[in-house]
Amino acid sequence: MTIRNFKRPLGALAAVSALALVAACSQQDETGAASSAADAAGSVEPAATGDVASVEDAAAFIEGVEEWSRDFGEYYARVAWVQATYINYDTNWLVTRVDTESTEMGVKFANQAKRFNDVELPAEMRRKIEAIKLGLNLPAPERPGAAAELAAINTRMGSTYATGKIELDGEEVARNDLEEMMGKVRDPARLQEIWTKWRAVPIAPNDDGGSMKTDYARMVEIANEGAVELGYDDVGTMWRARYDLPPAEFAAETDRLWGQVKPLYDELHCHVRAKLNEQYGDDIVPLDQPIRADLLGNMWAQSWGNISDLVSPDTVAPAYDLTTLLVENGYDAKKIVETGEGFFSSLGFAPLPDTFWERSQITKPADREVVCHASAWDLDWQDDIRIKMCTKVNADDFQTVHHELGHNYYQRAYQDQSVLFQTGANGGFHEAIGDMVALSITPDYLKTIGLLDEVPDASADLGLLMNTALEKIAFQPFGLLMDKWRWQVFSGELTPATYNEGWWALRTQYQGIRPPVDRSAGDFDPGGKFHIPGNVSYTRYFIANILQFQFHKAACDMAGWEGPLHRCSVYGAKEIGEKFNAMLEIGASKPWPEALEAFTGTAEMDGSAVVEYFAPLMDYLKEQNKDRQCGW
Repeated sequence: MTIRNFKRPLGALAAVSALALVAACSQQDETGAASSAADAAGSVEPAATGDVASVEDAAAFIEGVEEWSRDFGEYYARVAWVQATYINYDTNWLVTRVDTESTEMGVKFANQAKRFNDVELPAEMRRKIEAIKLGLNLPAPERPGAAAELAAINTRMGSTYATGKIELDGEEVARNDLEEMMGKVRDPARLQEIWTKWRAVPIAPNDDGGSMKTDYARMVEIANEGAVELGYDDVGTMWRARYDLPPAEFAAETDRLWGQVKPLYDELHCHVRAKLNEQYGDDIVPLDQPIRADLLGNMWAQSWGNISDLVSPDTVAPAYDLTTLLVENGYDAKKIVETGEGFFSSLGFAPLPDTFWERSQITKPADREVVCHASAWDLDWQDDIRIKMCTKVNADDFQTVHHELGHNYYQRAYQDQSVLFQTGANGGFHEAIGDMVALSITPDYLKTIGLLDEVPDASADLGLLMNTALEKIAFQPFGLLMDKWRWQVFSGELTPATYNEGWWALRTQYQGIRPPVDRSAGDFDPGGKFHIPGNVSYTRYFIANILQFQFHKAACDMAGWEGPLHRCSVYGAKEIGEKFNAMLEIGASKPWPEALEAFTGTAEMDGSAVVEYFAPLMDYLKEQNKDRQCGW
C-alpha cells in the first residue's frame, strides 16, 4: 500500500516504514480523540526561537505521536478498507479526505522531529525519532494545499488503475481475467493486443482532464519538494534511508545481492528464449535479441511460471500439477486459506481470530468494484487482521495465500511493540515470511495434507525446481529495476519526456526483454503495474526473494536436514516456529541485521542459499545452454 503516516495494509500493497505501518487507530472518541492526540503531539514546540530541545521534549513528542497514530490509524485503515472493497465516488472521496489529514499530520510530525536531530537521545528514542521522519511515503511540503493536492492525485491514480476499462472483441473484460489470459493464450497477435490495451489505461484521459502519467509527474514534483524540506535530496534517497544503511550503501547492497543470483538468471533466460524460439520461430523470438515481453506468461513479464509447459522438457517435467490437485480434491477459496493457516498452526502459531473469517475479502464480490490485488491488513494494532483477495483455485493463489498470511502472523507477533515499531525489520522481512513457509510446500508436505498419494521420485525434482525458478529467479531483475527506475525519476535523471525510454532501458538491461510493439515518449508503461501508481516501494520484494531462501536454509539447518535444500519442509517443527516468532516479535525495534542474526545467526543478507537451492537446476541449464548463444 502507499506508505503514509499510519499503518496501512501489507502484502502487494505493503507499507514498510515504521510510521507507514502505523494503523489507523480506534475511533473510541471519534474525531475528538484524534484531535486531542494530535494536539498533544504538536504541543512540544520550544518556548522561544532560541530554546534548545531537550530529551524530555523528545519523550513528550514521541508519546504524542504514538497516541495520535494509534487513534487516527485505525480510523484511516477502516476507511481505506471500505474504499478498497467497495470502490465508488463516495469511498474515493472519503479516502482522499482521510489521506489528506494523514499526510498533513505526517508532514507536521516529520518536520517537528527534525528539531531533535542534534539532541543526544537514548538509542530507542533516537530510533523512534528517525521512524517519524521516515514515516511518510510521499511527503508533502508544509505549504497550504500541498497535502490535499497530493492526496487527490494518489486517490485518482489508484482509482484509474483499478477501474480502467479494457475491451476485447467489443466486450469489456475484467482486469483480473486479462491477467489470467496472459498466462493461457499462446497466439502472439492476441497476446500483443492484450498487452497493448492494458497499457492504454495509464495514458487515457481521467476525470480531472489529465491522465495517470500527468498525475504521476505532478506527484513527483510535490513529493520531492516535501522530501527536500525533511532534509533529503529527493524521495528516492528518503526511501533508501529506511534500510538502516546510508542510501548509497543500500543501493550498492542490492547490486551485490543481484550479482550473487544473476548467473542463474542468465542461464534461465538463455534456456527460456531457446524454447520460445522453438514454439514461435525466429520472426517472433530471434535468438540474438531480448525476449518479447508479452510471451512470458505474465502481464509484466515479472514471473514466467505460466509458460512452464513450453520451457520444461518432458524429461524433467514436474510429477504433478498443483492446480489440478487442488481442483480434483475439491478445494475452494476458503479451504485454500484454511490450509495456509494450518501450516502456521503446525509451527505453533495461534489460530487466526474468528474476525479474520468474518471480515476478510477472500473471493471477489459479484456486485461491486474492488481492488483484487492481494494484500494483508492489520486494522487495530492487535487482532483485527484480514486478507483481501479475489482468490481462485489454482497454484498461484495457493502460494499467495501463504504469502499474505505471513504478513498477518508477523503483524500479530509484534503487536506489543510501540506503534512506531509495528512493522518489519526491513521491508523485505515482511514479504519473506510467508514465502519462506511456502518453500516448505514440498511433495512430502502435499502427501501429509492428502493432496498427493505418493511422494514422486527425486528424478522429477528438476521440473519442480524449473517451475520455482520461473517464478522466483525470473522475478529478481524486475524486483530490482522497479525502484531503480523510480530512483532515477525522483532524482531528475528521468523526466516525463523520458519516463518510458528509461523504463525500457532498465527492462532490457536487467531482464533482457523488449516491448512487442514500438513504444513512444507519450506512453507510460510503468503505470501498467499497480505498484507504480500505488507508490509501493518494490525493493522489498527483491530483498524478500533473497531472505526467504536464507530463512529457509536457517530453518532446515536447525531441523538437522541433510538432504537437498529444495526437498526440506519444516511443517510441524514447533521448535523452529518458536525461534522464528521470536524474530518476528522484534518488529522494527532494532536494526534489521540484529533481527536477521536472531534467527539465522548472521547479520548479513546473503544470496548463497538461493544458489544452493537451485544448484541441480543450474547444472541442468548449463548443460542445455552449452551450444546456445546466450545474452542480449
